[in-house]
Amino acid sequence: MKIIAGLGNPGSEYENTRHNAGFMTLDRLLARSSRGGEARWQAGHQALVAKVLLGGESCLLLKPLTFMNLSGRSVADAMRFFRVKLSDLLVVVDDVALPCGAIRLRPGGSSGGHNGLADIEQAVASLAAIEGVTGRDFARLRIGVDAPGQQPLAAYVLGRFTPEQKPLVDEALIRAAEAVECWACAGVLAAMARYNGVAEERQSSGPKQPPKAGGSRGGAKEPPRKIDG
Repeated sequence: MKIIAGLGNPGSEYENTRHNAGFMTLDRLLARSSRGGEARWQAGHQALVAKVLLGGESCLLLKPLTFMNLSGRSVADAMRFFRVKLSDLLVVVDDVALPCGAIRLRPGGSSGGHNGLADIEQAVASLAAIEGVTGRDFARLRIGVDAPGQQPLAAYVLGRFTPEQKPLVDEALIRAAEAVECWACAGVLAAMARYNGVAEERQSSGPKQPPKAGGSRGGAKEPPRKIDG
């Protein structure tokens, strides 16, 4: 069993916001993998979960319902239940350091200031110690949403994509879903070799002008209200 955790915030007010890029990727994965109509989102592990086959590999899609800053509770709970190693965990998140339309897969690393990633790293640390690795030793797939420019970070990530960003992110989500499938069946290095090149090309072309007000951003703190355990 492998776990793919797509991060975001639950509730209609956060639907399709930049900070929910992880949720949006998993929705596309579920649609791709359940063309026969079998897979459905169900409640479990403080999340919405769905069991799917990706490239012949049994995978659990997981969308934590804990709100972004407490994503680790859900991820660690599922990992303990299914006895999943860190090498079989992939976390999908938004990233303001990447231009909109770019994706980047890494086998591990720092949270880069992303609160959801940071919470997962802390929550899985004890599991990692048993394996003889660190809480940072799990794959992460970042989806670029552009830098916030003059907007406050939290307001930017919690806002929706601009009309200019929308086609770029739609394309990126398709590639992200493909990259996740590649990771599941061929491993992180193969997926990096195949999909990171597109991200590097987009980034080398230079960042676009920061989007104008009308959206929100999220890699900073989540709203403290309505955070469920």
